[in-house]
Amino acid sequence: MSKPPRQKTYYGVSVGILMVKTHFRRYLGDIGHAGTWPFPVQYRIVEDAVPARMTELHHSSLLEPFKKAARELVEAGVDGITTTCGFLSIYQQELADYCGVPVATSALLQVPIVKRLIASSKQVGILTYNAQSLGGKYLEAVGIDPSTPVFGMPQDSEFVRSIREGDDTVPYATLREEVLALAGRLLQAHPEVGAIVLECTNLAPFTADIQATYGVPVYDTVSLVNWFHAGLRPRRYEAQ
Repeated sequence: MSKPPRQKTYYGVSVGILMVKTHFRRYLGDIGHAGTWPFPVQYRIVEDAVPARMTELHHSSLLEPFKKAARELVEAGVDGITTTCGFLSIYQQELADYCGVPVATSALLQVPIVKRLIASSKQVGILTYNAQSLGGKYLEAVGIDPSTPVFGMPQDSEFVRSIREGDDTVPYATLREEVLALAGRLLQAHPEVGAIVLECTNLAPFTADIQATYGVPVYDTVSLVNWFHAGLRPRRYEAQ
């Protein structure tokens, strides 16, 4: 049985993206750069969601503003919701229960399946914006073993400072160097890591560089959202 048509404002857009309110530069490969996607997306900024609050969601809730923004996107016509911050894993079930459409809050959703892709003797490693905050409920909410190695960007790095202060002048090469150094530290400390998942959506522009440099598979928000979209809008194959 076919479902009744929905009233829509947006047509031809399946993925709605809830955006943290930021001012740093988003390079190609970042979820917030529309050129990253081979399909149209619709953004909605959550005004209360500034970078300083996103790693403190276990102390100060932003669930209601995210629910409101998600509802606006769904009512306008999108078929699924994702976000620009991996720390929103903490709201995965609440948003999925509320929205009435599929929700993929965080690249961290991939960790359990990536663990199944590699040998049982291997571990998945997580790279994040802030390792001091990423634990507990953020991991539990998406079924991640708390013993999973988590390494974060140094809090005095240009990567973190540019996001926190909204500085859009930091060169791409500087950010790339910092990200590659972090991946190297993870793999040196945990040689058992057989695959990496990037929590932070702003790490995704450097995914190919991490994989090419260290030779391990790397999964990020782009791999998540491409997979997510594939279920919302499957490719149609015509008989030949």
